[in-house]
Amino acid sequence: MRGRNPYDGTPQMTLRDVASAAGVSEMTVSRVLRNRGDVSENTRKKVHEAARALGYVPNKIAGALASNRVNLVGVVIPSLSNMVFPDVLAGIGEILDGTDLQPVVGTSRYDPEREETVIYEMLSWRPSGLIVAGLEHTEAACAMMANAGIPVVEVMDVDGDPVAAAVGISHEKAGRDMAAEIVARGYRRIGYLGSSSTADHRAQKRLRGFEAGLAAAGLTLADSIFYDGVSGFGTGRAMTQALLARTPDLDFLYYNTDMNAAGGLLYCLEKGMQIPDQIGMAGFNSFEVLDGLPLRIATMDSRRHDIGAKAAELIAANALSSEIIQLDPRFLPGDTVRAR
Repeated sequence: MRGRNPYDGTPQMTLRDVASAAGVSEMTVSRVLRNRGDVSENTRKKVHEAARALGYVPNKIAGALASNRVNLVGVVIPSLSNMVFPDVLAGIGEILDGTDLQPVVGTSRYDPEREETVIYEMLSWRPSGLIVAGLEHTEAACAMMANAGIPVVEVMDVDGDPVAAAVGISHEKAGRDMAAEIVARGYRRIGYLGSSSTADHRAQKRLRGFEAGLAAAGLTLADSIFYDGVSGFGTGRAMTQALLARTPDLDFLYYNTDMNAAGGLLYCLEKGMQIPDQIGMAGFNSFEVLDGLPLRIATMDSRRHDIGAKAAELIAANALSSEIIQLDPRFLPGDTVRAR
């Protein structure tokens, strides 16, 4: 049976309709749907069945006027198309599924001004918590988060000054650790392939850490190349071809992301290069979708799912916190680096 047409002038379903169908008072329906008060299991069942049959959805905004909160958790991320963030959302959802809280997602498109607008809109609904990717925001966004009066958690990064709580990895450490792994495997002519976007703060921090790690071993980057736009197989392939044409004696290629590394891997294999002996390569993020490539790309697990889960735990605790939870990135050697 189809529901009523919302455009035919029929009034919206009300609590009274559910009470009439269930044969109980409106107050009883309210108690059942808010999970409050002493109501028998049989009555609860009748109310839920009536509400479901009528297609009734309670007005949470009206109910929130008394508590000044709705059971929503705002989640602000740069993009839904970037493969990094679905894993973060999965971790958040895994924890919130066991609570009354529901995540609502907004995207900033890597634009600080848009992020500020999204945070403003999220907080205007008086959510029960807010999770925001990154540590770099506009002053207004920081002020809103600091004065929200709800649990706020910044995720993905701990290299900076969080507004409140933070959960993530140190990207500078991830870069240093990668440099140490590469040097320990005997590579010396190392090239970097990354994004030219200064808005990708985490990639910039990894590059700084990577160069610091090389410097500790008495090395510098032999060459580097940067791209505009989005990462992907095509981008990685084009960068690899251009960099090796310019500096053919490189013995290692470090990519800002596994997606670019995958394109570089396919290019090098097509050219008959011996991996990892002639040339090694590594990326970042540990994307499982790339497991079907001819060789497993060495990478750093950025702990995305764990970050989302830990952030959601802080939100679910319903307490203001300034706790910083730093997770360690994990180096995964795969098939594209020499054995130590």
